[in-house]
Amino acid sequence: MNKNIVLLVILIVVVLAVAVFYYANKTEPIVVNSFDECVAAGYPVMESYPEQCKTPDGKTFVRDIGNELEKQDLIRVSSPRPNMLVQSPLTITGEARGTWFFEASFPIKLYDANGNQIGSAIAQAQSDWMTENFVPFKATLEFQIPTAKKGTLVFEKDNPSGLHENADSLIMPVYFSE
Repeated sequence: MNKNIVLLVILIVVVLAVAVFYYANKTEPIVVNSFDECVAAGYPVMESYPEQCKTPDGKTFVRDIGNELEKQDLIRVSSPRPNMLVQSPLTITGEARGTWFFEASFPIKLYDANGNQIGSAIAQAQSDWMTENFVPFKATLEFQIPTAKKGTLVFEKDNPSGLHENADSLIMPVYFSE
């Protein structure tokens, strides 16, 4: 009888130890809903453009680069690049087709994450803009750092006619440095 009690106590201790070990090492599954969350969770980032992050359950999240790939035959921005940290004053350089300009310029606007415009600048052609070829441009944009960490740069095709069918823009996500 003593032996049975000792075996029962040992069995209870072993069951309790296994239960404690199991529950102590049990982790909640990581919920990932965006590229940034995927990267923060430590999942691998594929070397592609735009970058992609893949979760173990097969979900793929792509880094937001705005509409850069759709507009690359019209306007190309050298600096800043999508998702870069920006600060004021921001020097912006790139090249755009001459048709993007009017009178050698086009507007650039900066918005915070809430859609509030926090700055604007005029990009100036750095050479003859009366062409359909790419023309270098440069602008300096000054702004106050917003409380939001993320924002959007919008490069607007100059549209003096105001007609919707002549409007176009390149949209680029950026982050604000503190």
